[in-house]
Amino acid sequence: MIKPWVFEFFPELGGEGHDPEPREVAAYFARYLDLWVRDEALGFEGIFFSEHHFGGSFSASPNLLIATVAARTRRLRLGVMGVVLPYYHPARVIEELGLLDYLTGGRLELGTAIGVPQELARLNISMEEARERSNEITDAIDASLSGKAISLNGKHFAFSNLRLLPRTFQRPSPPRWTTVVSAESARRAARRGWKISTGFNSTATVKTIFDAYRDEAKAAGLAAGPDCLALRRRVTIAPTPDEAQSYGAAVAKRLKAYVAQDSRVTQSVPDSPARSGGFTVSDDEFITGTPKQVATQIIEQCRAVGAGHFLTVLHWSAPVDEVSQAHELFGREAIPLMRAAPP
Repeated sequence: MIKPWVFEFFPELGGEGHDPEPREVAAYFARYLDLWVRDEALGFEGIFFSEHHFGGSFSASPNLLIATVAARTRRLRLGVMGVVLPYYHPARVIEELGLLDYLTGGRLELGTAIGVPQELARLNISMEEARERSNEITDAIDASLSGKAISLNGKHFAFSNLRLLPRTFQRPSPPRWTTVVSAESARRAARRGWKISTGFNSTATVKTIFDAYRDEAKAAGLAAGPDCLALRRRVTIAPTPDEAQSYGAAVAKRLKAYVAQDSRVTQSVPDSPARSGGFTVSDDEFITGTPKQVATQIIEQCRAVGAGHFLTVLHWSAPVDEVSQAHELFGREAIPLMRAAPP
């Protein structure tokens, strides 16, 4: 069985040259909220929201989206892939995650990330500083899970004897996730016992990254089965192959323009080894076709890399009507095939 998740970018309505009317934005939010609630009935395992800032997305504070969706659902797992730690004080991160775990009824997935270079740079945060901040906050999260008062004496954060409440509902912790783009970051996650997600790179390169994770986990005496690994891809789906290809071409064009701003990205270099902190946009990133064709490609890629979770970005940044139709078709016809797939 492959567990299907929504990976939600929540694209901006309008853009730098067009500021929509408040009522348009409110209606847009309502449409997406209805869509996410509908995903529960369609058989999705859960939703991972993403965190982005300064244009392109309405997902600057995804924890608010989690709380809102949680109030209208009962089964969906909800998380962020991931909370961009360098933007926050560790006390804020820890207390908010504890609160969210209760508001979701123990359905929280705890994902963290270092952040996107061009977004961090807008606040004069270098990648080196972002990693330092992220490591300090991660240490504080780890310490807080015991429920005891914690102290931290780091380069960027220092405090002593803080009681950070509430302690998470799930004990000792909600499932821990992080996004990786290299074997080195996969090994670090394995040593911490975190689950990992990756995409962009070719299936062959993803397998290399996941193999590094499995090897490191085995050396540490930790479990590292398919449930620890998630493959994320852009999916376009339609009743006919021609219609799907048309949608897919538009998604590929939008994505390549978006990631062209990211200094970590090498475009369209298949099977290139994942550089430390870098990645490629491979043709494997785009899964396109009818529901049966899409499900077959997803199953083949997940089996090739050993992933038990699939994070689908459906019709990335397309109009909401198109996105809604894609969720319906994927849920009704592709998800049953994925869930029925043998290991």
